[in-house]
Amino acid sequence: MNTHLLDLFNDTRMVTRIKIRLPHLFQLAELEGSRAGKIGMEVGSVREKVITALLIYKYGQENVETDIPITEPEVDVKLFDEPISIKTISGKKPSGVKLIWTVDPEKARYFQDNWHPTYDLIFVHINWSAKGDLYYIPHEVQDTVFRRMGRESYIKLPKQGTNPRGG
Repeated sequence: MNTHLLDLFNDTRMVTRIKIRLPHLFQLAELEGSRAGKIGMEVGSVREKVITALLIYKYGQENVETDIPITEPEVDVKLFDEPISIKTISGKKPSGVKLIWTVDPEKARYFQDNWHPTYDLIFVHINWSAKGDLYYIPHEVQDTVFRRMGRESYIKLPKQGTNPRGG
């Protein structure tokens, strides 16, 4: 369990700032990630930068490593050398989080057969018609849920012939 992330969620001053500032910053992220009035999948990268900026604000640039290759499938940032995955989703009632962005059925099947929770997770649910949520989910908790649900229930593959990337 990452005590630094727990500290972020227990810091009442930061929680207040997050409640005030995050919705506005995510609005800007959606503007940045939109083309022709449609939000593209790149909005996720912009949202990750917002969360990363929050970590830098709280802990300082020297304690937040952002030089993570875009090809790294799960790690988005490191806080005090601890890898963290950031996932964001929007909508009133989200149906799930994309763990992998591929349309290749063979790669998706390989992923489903081999993936398991490894890193702590910052999960953001953006809901413009009500309040959104920001969570810290330690990888130990994810692993417990993963084992209870089973691989097939935890990871749902996209239907073949569809485009899970949107658009």
